[in-house]
Amino acid sequence: MRRPGPTAGPFRGPAAIRAGLAASVVGAVFLAACSAGTTATDDPQAAGTEGGGGGGAAGQPSAQPSVAGLDPAYAVEPPGRFKSLPRTADIVVQAQDTIDEETLAAIERMKGVEAVEQLSLLQVSVENRVLNLAAVDPATYRRYAPGELPQNQEVWDRIAAGELAVGKAVAKRLPFDDDDFLELTTEVPKIHLGVMAPQITNAVDAVVNEKWGEALGATPGNALLISTGLAAPDVVVEPLTEMLPKDTSVERLDAVARYGLDPDAVQTAQVVGSLAEAIGVFTYRPIGGGRIAPDPAWVRANISTQPVPILGSVTCNNAIFPQLRAALEEIVQRGLADEINPDEYAGCYYPRFIAGTTTLSNHSFGTALDFNVPGNLRGTVGEMDRTVVSIFKKWGFAWGGDWSYTDPMHFEMARIVRPG
Repeated sequence: MRRPGPTAGPFRGPAAIRAGLAASVVGAVFLAACSAGTTATDDPQAAGTEGGGGGGAAGQPSAQPSVAGLDPAYAVEPPGRFKSLPRTADIVVQAQDTIDEETLAAIERMKGVEAVEQLSLLQVSVENRVLNLAAVDPATYRRYAPGELPQNQEVWDRIAAGELAVGKAVAKRLPFDDDDFLELTTEVPKIHLGVMAPQITNAVDAVVNEKWGEALGATPGNALLISTGLAAPDVVVEPLTEMLPKDTSVERLDAVARYGLDPDAVQTAQVVGSLAEAIGVFTYRPIGGGRIAPDPAWVRANISTQPVPILGSVTCNNAIFPQLRAALEEIVQRGLADEINPDEYAGCYYPRFIAGTTTLSNHSFGTALDFNVPGNLRGTVGEMDRTVVSIFKKWGFAWGGDWSYTDPMHFEMARIVRPG
């Protein structure tokens, strides 16, 4: 995958002022280096130090961190000393397929485009949260990071070493184990939390290197960061949208757009791993009240209402029905049908964000169900019959009661299981 360097035009003073403004919009920088001797800090000035307390002077090379259990197979070359000038991240583009060399070159030549960075954007389901990951080249992506983060060598060394960089608010909601490792999917090893730092956009919750992106099944080079320098992003958005395929997401990241989700911006939702092909990809628009409007064509092709045992008719993703029926039939056969109350079923397909966030719920894909709601609220042990739980697990479902912050009403499709 091509990694373009800076394109036309030198870095100019006013752009640096805009970079500082962008940092103030993002808010205070939070850094957490998780090796021995380093601690988290809420001090915004720590963004210019090594890991909030370790390493050398800002912008100087430092050794890649050594973390017990870190798999070297997921490391890339350390980025070395930062020699570039920071760039503003003004527009993020996400396509369903790799953005080819010809299109990339045409974008670089567009009036108002000062620099372009190619990367991969993907989504991974973690405990009913759809985590938006950017798989990047740490050496070049760092130019677009907010505030003083481009000069913070330890951040980029850690990402290169195969660790995760994640926003602090998002990190608090993720089920890291006692050693700060996180399971992204069952198909790859756990990833280690390297740093907590602000991200460039709501479209990115966390950053990994390209090796991790490849292991997670990311579409190579399906996304771009674009800096417009002194030009307003509006100058670029319209011709960019016309140039790219219809279902491409083109989102402004300037100060006006940072305060909330732009209802006119098309977003892309895609899961990775063994469910990706069955569930597919869809685009959507935020429509207020925590809800989204998915592409109607995707809904017609993938969502339907069908009868199942115990519950009657339910509306879900077509991919879930064979194993959902198998699980419910086995529950009936084993005399446990009374353990699921149809009157306390809270639904399957509901296109929305997780409450109070801009993170998609798995219900948006129609692959999660909530049972026996009153007795199984979040943060409780719940009252779900454990044999019922084991049957659902047998048929490829994960249970929210196993999560660090429990959600015992919740079952979600975790793998494909075909009844014989």
